[in-house]
Amino acid sequence: MSEGLDRMLILVGAEPAQARQIASLAAREGWETLLLRDASATPPLGTEPRSPPRRAIWIDLGHRRESIAGTLHALRARTGEAAVVVLCASHDQAIDALREGADDFLLKPLVSERIVAALRTIERAGEPGWGPATLTEKDDAEPGSDASIGTTAGFRAVLAVTAKAARETGPVLVAGEPGTGKDHLIRELRAAGLRAQKPLHFINAGLVPASAIESRLFGHEKNAFAGAFDRAIGAIQQCDGGTIVVDEIERLALPLQQRLLEFIRERAVRPIGAAYGARVDVRLIVATNASLGPLAETGRFLPELLETLVPTTITLPPLRERVSDIPALARHFLTQFARVPGIGQVQATDAALALLSRYDWPGNIRQLHSALFRAAVLSGGGELTPGAFPGLESGGVHRPREALATATLPGRVGVPLYTSDGNLRPLDDIEGDVIRLAISHYRGRMTEVARRLGIGRSTLYRKLGELGIDNAA
Repeated sequence: MSEGLDRMLILVGAEPAQARQIASLAAREGWETLLLRDASATPPLGTEPRSPPRRAIWIDLGHRRESIAGTLHALRARTGEAAVVVLCASHDQAIDALREGADDFLLKPLVSERIVAALRTIERAGEPGWGPATLTEKDDAEPGSDASIGTTAGFRAVLAVTAKAARETGPVLVAGEPGTGKDHLIRELRAAGLRAQKPLHFINAGLVPASAIESRLFGHEKNAFAGAFDRAIGAIQQCDGGTIVVDEIERLALPLQQRLLEFIRERAVRPIGAAYGARVDVRLIVATNASLGPLAETGRFLPELLETLVPTTITLPPLRERVSDIPALARHFLTQFARVPGIGQVQATDAALALLSRYDWPGNIRQLHSALFRAAVLSGGGELTPGAFPGLESGGVHRPREALATATLPGRVGVPLYTSDGNLRPLDDIEGDVIRLAISHYRGRMTEVARRLGIGRSTLYRKLGELGIDNAA
């Protein structure tokens, strides 16, 4: 291997097309890729701890299951502390690999977003709470799933803005730190609107090469540029009547931001090399992990585009600002995992939920999801105790005790009684939060909600109207 590399990815046994896809994405993330035919050719890497230079072994297991343990054991003996990621053909294979010590997995067919997410997870290897992506992430996000779980005031405000935006037709900006659930919320916004049954297309500006993204969005005419052997219809035009989502909008070059602004204003698309434009009816949703205001001030984001997007902005709060939602999210994720073959029903103890509520979760909901998944896979069923989350107690940032006053535990009140200045909250606000918590906890089963709150259904619906609560909250 070359000397002085910060990141080396050793790719074992991958098919040529798959290897090219991984190597291309890895290069954009700063990794150099070494391709090997089989695990026996993997060079010994020693046993130094995981610190730069980063080394990762990605191995394609094909359709094997019985030899996973032996393959990973032999690989570990040669590669020391390098992160091991397995490329799997099935759920069972992925679970077996994690139980045999793999750090992460990718389920085939490979998706660019997951490849990049796995590479970025390796960067955090060894830190508390960081673990593999989950099998439940491989399926399309279900509108109304974890996107709507939460009773904190800031998160309920987000859901209110989302509900209003769903009834409108203009562009939407969805902002938030990585892992806060932007994709889920976007799907819920679209599902609640008039375009729910129309086409939906996601494009991540950070994953598409800069030279290709304009054509991907707007299309091109034949011979418009070198290699344009045929006419191509862009994603925006393909989504006529539906919704297009551009993620990591801040990564678009300024000229392309200008083209996007023109599309918003004119509702028309002009492919590269075309002398005409085609009118389309497409709703644009953009997402970002960055703060666009400072980027606009320094000339890296088009101020006019920002001004057009700002009127409908949905900013998801980080999980550290949603402490009281952590137990409900944890229970929801464990219920999801129980549907995955090979995992089964797992519950978290009060002590485990308290531990999860004390941690700051820099990776937000995605990191919580991953930590719970690894714990569920390795537990073999039953209960998750604090010991199922090694490193959380001894590593990372923890909240001071006074910040945990509103953390929810099973069977305990999860609604804050006091405002930040120490005064009691208004009774209507507290009552509204209790009702929302009950609706979320009992998955919208209103008869059960009314019974548990000790009121009749008619009284419950009257209170919903008085407090302005959506009964799907």
